[in-house]
Amino acid sequence: MSRRLTFLFAVAAGVAIGNLYWTQPLLGFIAGGLHTATATAGWLVTATQVGYAVGVLLLVPLGDVLDRRRFVPVMLLTSAAALLLCALAPSIGVLLLALGVLGVTTISGQVLTPLAGDLAGAADRGRAVGVVGSGTLTGILASRTISGFIADAAGWRAIYALAAVVAVLLAVLLCRAIPPLAPRTRMPYWQLIASVGAVVVRERAARWTLVLAATGFAAFSLFWTALTFLLSGPPFRYPATVIGVLGLAGLAGVLSGLHGGRLHDRGWSLPATGAAWVLALGAFAVAAIAGRSVVLIIITIIMIDVALQTQALLNRARLFALSHKARSRLNTALATGNFIGAAIGSAAATTLWSAGGWTAVTITGTALCCFALTVWALGRRGPLVIRSAVADSAVNFLAD
Repeated sequence: MSRRLTFLFAVAAGVAIGNLYWTQPLLGFIAGGLHTATATAGWLVTATQVGYAVGVLLLVPLGDVLDRRRFVPVMLLTSAAALLLCALAPSIGVLLLALGVLGVTTISGQVLTPLAGDLAGAADRGRAVGVVGSGTLTGILASRTISGFIADAAGWRAIYALAAVVAVLLAVLLCRAIPPLAPRTRMPYWQLIASVGAVVVRERAARWTLVLAATGFAAFSLFWTALTFLLSGPPFRYPATVIGVLGLAGLAGVLSGLHGGRLHDRGWSLPATGAAWVLALGAFAVAAIAGRSVVLIIITIIMIDVALQTQALLNRARLFALSHKARSRLNTALATGNFIGAAIGSAAATTLWSAGGWTAVTITGTALCCFALTVWALGRRGPLVIRSAVADSAVNFLAD
């Protein structure tokens, strides 16, 4: 796993996850261009997210049974076709369909992350996973800003056409760069999907790590959704472009991800995870008094992203260390839990904002951090795997 290949994986993962977020700042552009209501255009984001959840659940586990040198480029080329359909969509209905297909197929980043863990040596696995995970975070944070700038300059269809070209280029580069790899296990498709749950049941460390990861994404989504409400209203009243630029302060989390991977390699994964959650707790404390200060808000953004990105990458590295043969399935469980956590966080932010504004949001964020620290404290006392007879029987049956 050379530095050049690690960087390529990070770029590809960031571009893939970015496909989920191109649409968010463009809803007004799209509604006007396709002569539909903005509220109707809002369903475009939902279509992409639902498609992505389906793709993660049904396609990512195939990384354990297929040659990923072929699988990843095929997914990229399929997503390129969906992006091209988005760029050419003549109506809102066609665009909804195209974005649903895009969500299903833009899962290559979730295949590349465990692949980085497979190709890296044991001493460098955390670093490699951290770099690729940082590429994913960069894609999430930068995609909205990039999308807005390109749409302003060339129209909303241009971003999808450009993303299709980039996907094809990455497919060619990855096809040449990924070494031939034999499948790590063989089993029928339905057993493969069912074994995702069986692996989680078998591994105690996986269960509490997944809870921590989902809680982290819930807190992350809670904060960022509510922050948009805060910055777009009084006293700030910032336009979408300014909000997107402020969001780039969260790229500090990218650097923390690189160091987080090294902490795992040095055997400090558990104490570093606890420290990250203490930092997140402090971030929500700063957020509670930052309601009218843009400087304190920027400090909060940096603290939140450093804390939650670090714990997320440590969680992923810990999961990948549990099983060589089931990394894609463990990543499926991780991504599914994260998606559920993010959805809960977004929904909670909307409800809490109506009920109690920024104060209610920061109190809830603080509670989430306290819950995560409790799970961490209980989980680290028994990091060894505890297997029940039922779990072992289920896993053995599925493996046979």
